[in-house]
Amino acid sequence: MRRLFSIGLLAITVALSFPSFAQKSIILSSTTSTEQSGLFGFLLPIYKSKSGVEVKVIAVGTGQALDIGRRGDADVVFVHDRVAEMKFLEEGNALRRYDVMYNDFVLIGPKSDPARVAGGKDIKVALQKIANSKSTFVSRGDKSGTHAAELRYWKAAGLEPTKDMNWYKDTGSGMGPALNSASAMNGYILADRGTWLSFKNRGDLDILVEGDPQLFNQYGVMLVNPAKFPHVKVKEGQDFIDWITSKDGQEVISLYKIDGKQLFFPNAKKQPLR
Repeated sequence: MRRLFSIGLLAITVALSFPSFAQKSIILSSTTSTEQSGLFGFLLPIYKSKSGVEVKVIAVGTGQALDIGRRGDADVVFVHDRVAEMKFLEEGNALRRYDVMYNDFVLIGPKSDPARVAGGKDIKVALQKIANSKSTFVSRGDKSGTHAAELRYWKAAGLEPTKDMNWYKDTGSGMGPALNSASAMNGYILADRGTWLSFKNRGDLDILVEGDPQLFNQYGVMLVNPAKFPHVKVKEGQDFIDWITSKDGQEVISLYKIDGKQLFFPNAKKQPLR
């Protein structure tokens, strides 16, 4: 009995002396689009099998994801609002920003198309028609990258819809729940293509406007500044960034498809933005 106890004690001592390779982890603050599209479910297990590092994702809107980084509650941020990302960088919350991949936004709407926008290639014109016809439009309203893009498109169209307009529905929700609302209301909504392709509860909705160069949607990744937050896992976080912007990581991104359609297109550059 004493011998078995000694062996067990030795095993525990060895385990504590040599931490498991797989116990390493980082916290990644990211967007709902990377999570709800299924990309992370495909990509992160591959990364873990190669590195032994578990990436724990906090999936929220881009604005919230960056705020999590500002508080030092994440090691890496992976988002899609270039303007907000550059502000984050300029504030000293990160030292470098890396392009990773892109997809695009699409305007979703009911097949009956009361605003008559289907087939158009100009998002500004489409939004003007929706506003003029007072057709139901569902907004995320959550300070996400998609919401920020939507507001830019409204402004470019010379419009500024508000909550007191009966046709403009501010949901304050993520992409998936907002799409569910649009499906239930049979309304228009701006969505990233990746989440739309993975979305199942489409109802009578379909892509009505796509292909406008303004709908381009770039994603970037940054290590949270360890000078401000010494607990940031610099090595593990930078290793993840190096991998996802490497030839191997970029290839994994390109391999993720739904029904044969590629959702994200890798475009990492050799030099990060400083």
